[in-house]
Amino acid sequence: MIALNKLYKNKIETISDDYEPTISIITPVYNEESVIKEKIENSLALIYPEEKFEIIFVSDGSTDNTEGIIKSFDDPKIKLVRTLQRLGKANALNTGLSEVKNEIIVFTDASIMLEEDALVEISTPFQDNRVGCVSGEDYISEAEGEGLYGKYELWLRRLESETGSIVGASGSFYAQRSSTCNEFLEGVAPDFLSVLETVEAGYRAISSATAVGYMSCLKNPTDEYKRKVRTLTRGMAALKHKLNLLNPVKYGLFSVYIISHKIFRWMVPTFLLLLYVSNYFLLGSAFFDLFFYAQTIFYISALLAYKNIFQVHQYTPFKISLFFCIANVAILDAMYKFFQGQRQEIWEPTKR
Repeated sequence: MIALNKLYKNKIETISDDYEPTISIITPVYNEESVIKEKIENSLALIYPEEKFEIIFVSDGSTDNTEGIIKSFDDPKIKLVRTLQRLGKANALNTGLSEVKNEIIVFTDASIMLEEDALVEISTPFQDNRVGCVSGEDYISEAEGEGLYGKYELWLRRLESETGSIVGASGSFYAQRSSTCNEFLEGVAPDFLSVLETVEAGYRAISSATAVGYMSCLKNPTDEYKRKVRTLTRGMAALKHKLNLLNPVKYGLFSVYIISHKIFRWMVPTFLLLLYVSNYFLLGSAFFDLFFYAQTIFYISALLAYKNIFQVHQYTPFKISLFFCIANVAILDAMYKFFQGQRQEIWEPTKR
């Protein structure tokens, strides 16, 4: 991918600095009273012509004061929509879509705070008629392990974007042309599905390094684990609906990127298990002994960090090993749930 990036770049065509399409921001919420006030203030502070954007909050049956806080803001740009019953994120997003009349839809989570120029930056690439979906970049504070992996993911996404299309958008902050946005499916990752449908329709899905948002890391490793399992299970479900995109004859590099960036990544924990078990049967030489003990120490350090024994969770090496193990065990759990046909649709707000 790096070599291809050096040889070939599919640049986005931007024509005017005055390009200002109409925008609808959709934010699904459920019991977000701890962050919703900050989220609304952040959304209202975005630099964009006031008459050209609206902010739609979709409450998926919130039972706390989330809706009351939203109603307390007297601003014509803010619209509160309530689902008839709590059915999950896909239903909440579809409820929001029914209210949209603008050219571009920006999907954001309540937990992400955007830079003030984020709307300008994420909408600019849509000047290029080939672009159907644009992902922002989200940065996680105080998360050494997840932060390092997040930077790696963003780097990969930029390479994909410069040579073709990305295979995954930021679920907490991305945009799509309303003309290409279909109803979301229950149990399916909306951000991944948006990318897949965009490419299937003949458009490009790209990443904008200048459309930036910030989130706090999850405080509880168990919450992080549950979030990853849910995200992965829904991602696998999305790809199941679009297996035709794995045809490289028709979809070229995008098919290769899906296989290398998604499918191979989902296979990593299986390879790690095979590596560890096979290493055990090769014990007896200095090299294989050292390699086996190194793996064992790494996994034990993750367990110590998870249990926070001796307060080791505060040290970066332990945070990294914990994140690595959580991410890979979550893949195995997600694969099991996916093949069992379990759906991960209802979500709970997590403490950050």
